[in-house]
Amino acid sequence: MQRRMLLIPTVLLIAGVAAPQEQTRNSVVRATLENGLRVVIVRDPLAPVVTIEENYLAGGNETPAGFPGTAHAQEHMAFRGCAGLSADQIAAIYAELGGDQNADTQQNITQYFVTVPAPDLEVALRVDSACMQDVQDSQEQWLEERGAIEQEVARDLSNPTYKFVTRLNQDLFKGTPYAHDALGTKDSFDATTGAMLKKYFQDWYAPNNAILVIAGDVDPAATLARVKQLYGPIKQRPIPAHPEIHLPPVEADSFTLDSNLPYELVFVAFRMPGTSSPDFAATRILSDVIGSQRADLYGLVPLGKALVTDFGLAETYPKASVSFALAAVAPETDPAPITAEMKTILASYANKGVPAALVEAAKKGEIASAEFQQNSIPDLAASWSQALAGEGRDSPSDIVEAMKNVTLADVNRVAATYLAVQSAIVATLKPSASGEAVADKGFGGAEVTTVAPTKPVALPDWAEASVKSLKVPQAPTPPSDLTLSNGLRLIVRTERVSPTVTVIGSVKHESDLQTPAGKDGSDDVLAELFSYGTETRDRLAFQKALDDIAATENGGTNFGLKVLKQDFAKGVELLAENELHPALPPDAFRIVRDQAAQLVAGTLASPAYRTNRALESALLPKDDPELREATPQSVSALALVDIKAYYATVFRPDMTTVAVIGDVTPEEARLVFEKWFGGWKGVGTKPTVTLPAVPVNKPAAVNVPDPAQVQDSVELAQEIPMNRFHPDYYALQLGDHVLGGGFYATRLYRDLRQKAGYVYNVDNALHATETRATYTVTYGCDPANVSKARLLVEQELAAMRTTNVTATELQQAKALLLRQITLSESSEDSVAGGFVSRALVGLPLDEPIRAAQRYYTLTAEQVRVAFEKWIRPGVFVQVVRGPAPQ
Repeated sequence: MQRRMLLIPTVLLIAGVAAPQEQTRNSVVRATLENGLRVVIVRDPLAPVVTIEENYLAGGNETPAGFPGTAHAQEHMAFRGCAGLSADQIAAIYAELGGDQNADTQQNITQYFVTVPAPDLEVALRVDSACMQDVQDSQEQWLEERGAIEQEVARDLSNPTYKFVTRLNQDLFKGTPYAHDALGTKDSFDATTGAMLKKYFQDWYAPNNAILVIAGDVDPAATLARVKQLYGPIKQRPIPAHPEIHLPPVEADSFTLDSNLPYELVFVAFRMPGTSSPDFAATRILSDVIGSQRADLYGLVPLGKALVTDFGLAETYPKASVSFALAAVAPETDPAPITAEMKTILASYANKGVPAALVEAAKKGEIASAEFQQNSIPDLAASWSQALAGEGRDSPSDIVEAMKNVTLADVNRVAATYLAVQSAIVATLKPSASGEAVADKGFGGAEVTTVAPTKPVALPDWAEASVKSLKVPQAPTPPSDLTLSNGLRLIVRTERVSPTVTVIGSVKHESDLQTPAGKDGSDDVLAELFSYGTETRDRLAFQKALDDIAATENGGTNFGLKVLKQDFAKGVELLAENELHPALPPDAFRIVRDQAAQLVAGTLASPAYRTNRALESALLPKDDPELREATPQSVSALALVDIKAYYATVFRPDMTTVAVIGDVTPEEARLVFEKWFGGWKGVGTKPTVTLPAVPVNKPAAVNVPDPAQVQDSVELAQEIPMNRFHPDYYALQLGDHVLGGGFYATRLYRDLRQKAGYVYNVDNALHATETRATYTVTYGCDPANVSKARLLVEQELAAMRTTNVTATELQQAKALLLRQITLSESSEDSVAGGFVSRALVGLPLDEPIRAAQRYYTLTAEQVRVAFEKWIRPGVFVQVVRGPAPQ
């Protein structure tokens, strides 16, 4: 379970707002059941996928005094057993449905969301309705879950930006429920009981206090009929009064927090209108204006006064929201000058108003963003949930319509009222350099023994046949795979769900091989220069051209474009102009080079860098290209001619793949790309961009001190002498999904979290490229449990090598992988990104379906043999970031 913080939330424009009564209009069905449950069903035929979001109108605000994490704890416990379903059954069902489920607790809502293949909607609805009917909240289950949720607290308290937001809310909302975060504390959880959680459930988890949102490839009328059958019998209950929010005046404050980031962050924060305020729409536009690359705040970056700047809505509540300006500067920088600059800019907007042109650009951008929201089924469900449950609106289109009607006078009035720099909260996150990485004595756990296979979980009759049915998913519509005359590969798939087009492209490269000796950092400097315009338009003119068509674009080795269908040709023209003819202005180069050198200096001292460096140094041979690194000296010595030479070497059409998804035909896309990219030519032979294979590593253990962390972050990794094309790749992936990927239904989660409570998250993965493969297991835990958790990991890996997985586990892992293939079609971004990533590696575009066919036929013996051959539990490199493990 994770808490979703909505940074500058964007909601969706859906034509045709339905009235509260049950009706069908523009593929939206709405109803209120007799028990008070509000239901919204939105049809989106993008893919055979559906997302369910259950929204309870209670969260951190409604927790008892002294127990700020009660709502969060109850969110966790809904996965520990519901009416007629045990924790193991819930986990097994969700795992076999594809494992894409989660939940979050915010101040005023608690949300449960799951995305499944459309044929599995019935099963997902049954599980959700069972948890609305009752949650077990047993003391025994709570005592097991308590360890995991306390590890989540430790993780978040190790995050400097999380600590900043928590402290900021205490200043802005003193004396109100908004002042305490919904996460909770270790002390409050230690004092919490199962009975207390049960009372919270009975008070707030009622159908008349919930909104059910279903979005995807469904028949709305038939789905509503099934919802009535499953949820209708659940009785409504009296709901306690929600706490009243009385906001005191904001008092100016300033504070400094230690950070483990490679740069210093400076914030100037304000309390702004909440989502229930008629001024919220103007607040959204104001945030977009101040955050624009054409605004004065961003102007601090090209002046060399800041590494990065931004402005946006960080938290949104009904009665108030939080906005802040931020600037990143080099470590050890005096924050006073940049703070003064930010305050001067914000005060100017408050006193003199904002540019009218930027207000119009912001409105265009919000309307276009609403169209793009339809290109993701999970995002579509989230936008409806946020609008109805989070903001109390009738439809996501309400806020978009309100933003359409915002005037310059509205924005200036909000700026004058709320950008009160005299009462702003100013904060600095000051980096604390990591200590040197030190060799650790390593793993000292007990002798590894084989773990006996677990007993199979018996599922209810209504779930058994459905979730355990295995079949290779139906192949999606194949794209058109074209090659332009200059060698550029163009992959196009037409989707008509919205009048938009998404372009994702990549130039295949390997900077560790293509950067000349002594020129390390060239790639980083070049990447930043793409935002400085083109040979024919300077930075501001280029951004204005994008704003005029409400497009978003980024250039570089990984580039992209989102544009309305009507402006597709113009958008591609601008993308080509930026990608093929970047300005690379000398003045900007000098500033960017200096900024990059400062950032490198901070990075080299940061715990994150030293952790990764320790891992790579232990895994790779001494002279491996991946061990090359930029230094402040190498970056400072770069000349503009070096950057231009690097660009000429790396950027070639015959090394480039572009995927185009949206409301455009292959022929339309080909003509436009041929026009604007066709003149791009590659000179000379193609460069070598494939890293050499590496030998197996030796075991090692390293501890990297991180004074900002209260929890240890642990990574176990080993090099495997195989590649992505090896036949055993599929058997290893299948076995890896026996170990993880399905929450409590898979071995590592069951051992480390469900039973032991050592961790909140444990992730395991096989990463394979054309020449290399790495197997990793990562988790976060208290220092005292690092070795205990590793022992359990090694026990499970030893068992995978010596004992065949059970038939139930094999079937579940296959179901998980096969359904994930369908779920990967749930957004246009994931489809386009998948095409590009497969093309760059050299895999066929229909590789997911080919992989499904291989997974379908694999046996338990093949999985065991693959693990016995490739995975060596005793030779992990262990890198621990944080306090010294005990």
